[in-house]
Amino acid sequence: MENNHDKEIMTVSQVAEYLQLSEMTTYKLVQEGKIPAFKIGRHWRVLKSDLASLIERLKKGERI
Repeated sequence: MENNHDKEIMTVSQVAEYLQLSEMTTYKLVQEGKIPAFKIGRHWRVLKSDLASLIERLKKGERI
């Protein structure tokens, strides 16, 4: 049985919680393409693996 933390596809609010950011900031970063995301209808979704890649790049000093 999966829990929410194992989901591969995340909503903007889940990403915000995961990164400890406000939803507004997260949504802005998604819209600007700074957090890799895709749209299903009007809803943004983020692959957890893309988020992990972004975090690794940030840890190496990359800026968003």
